[in-house]
Amino acid sequence: MARRADVQAGPRTAGEDEHSTYPPSPYDPDPDPVRGRGHARRGGWSGGGGRWLVWAGRAILWAVILVIVVNGVRAPIERMTQGAEPSTVSTTPSGSGFPEGAAAAFANQFASAYLNFDGSKPDDRAERLKPFLPVGAETQFGWNGFGRMSAGTFQFDGIELIDAQNAVVTVFAQSGAQRLRLSVPIYYADGRFVVSGQPALLPGGAPADLPQPPAPERDDVTESELRPQLEGFFKAYAAGDATQLQRYVVQGVTLDGFQGKVTLAELNTVIAPPGGTTREVTAVVVWALAGPTPAPTATSADPAAQEGSLEQSYRLSMEKQGDNWYVKDIRGASRSTE
Repeated sequence: MARRADVQAGPRTAGEDEHSTYPPSPYDPDPDPVRGRGHARRGGWSGGGGRWLVWAGRAILWAVILVIVVNGVRAPIERMTQGAEPSTVSTTPSGSGFPEGAAAAFANQFASAYLNFDGSKPDDRAERLKPFLPVGAETQFGWNGFGRMSAGTFQFDGIELIDAQNAVVTVFAQSGAQRLRLSVPIYYADGRFVVSGQPALLPGGAPADLPQPPAPERDDVTESELRPQLEGFFKAYAAGDATQLQRYVVQGVTLDGFQGKVTLAELNTVIAPPGGTTREVTAVVVWALAGPTPAPTATSADPAAQEGSLEQSYRLSMEKQGDNWYVKDIRGASRSTE
């Protein structure tokens, strides 16, 4: 009796019994994932149409892996590059707790004692310096005891914070016709200051080069109209007479005058640009200053006993109402007019 072959001789057809006694082929490309290998899938196509999902998944996986690798390589390179570049962060500590305002006042007072001396009174300077110097410091703090210097108009310039207890404060000063700066190293502890080292004199800087302004456009007719009106206004402005001022200012505007501290010596220049009924007018006036009462021994030839004067430039907002011009506002001129 012949024995049935162990290997299926050909492909299964849809009409074969699913419980066939033939063993499953090891080469069956589409086994049933639920019932096990060798069972035909019913109701679907057994081809390779779903493979695009597999390839798409693989592509996404490789993209994720590539991003991880690139970031892992780039991070240490960026850290090394940043470490090689100069830092732009300020070295001045912020919020250090150093009392800057009090330090500025301390440095101003020290500069006054330090930059004023007279060789005929060396002990005076030494006494003035005592509250600022550390114990055991040389009493004249670098001055050799000769000569004379007078300085004043001390103003805070800036402060360089070193740490919570140390700083360098710079102040402006003027000695005669020379502007100076004095840098003062200061130490702070327990609410107190002390000069911690020799200060340094620095130049205060020369004046800036001022360019020549272009000649302004002028309306000669309007300037002639304005001159008598402005003369009356500046006389009332000097006197501080509110009633008189109302004759020259726009209704509703109130201006404070000088209350007789000055008088109008001369209305020097009036410059009015072309325009309509509202103009920005420049006026140059000479104020006569009320000087002190002359001393009994003063003579008429004494310059200090004579009346002084100052030339001033003003910018006025003017408004024409009817035939007259009225002042709406007065302030300092931005540039010299001549």
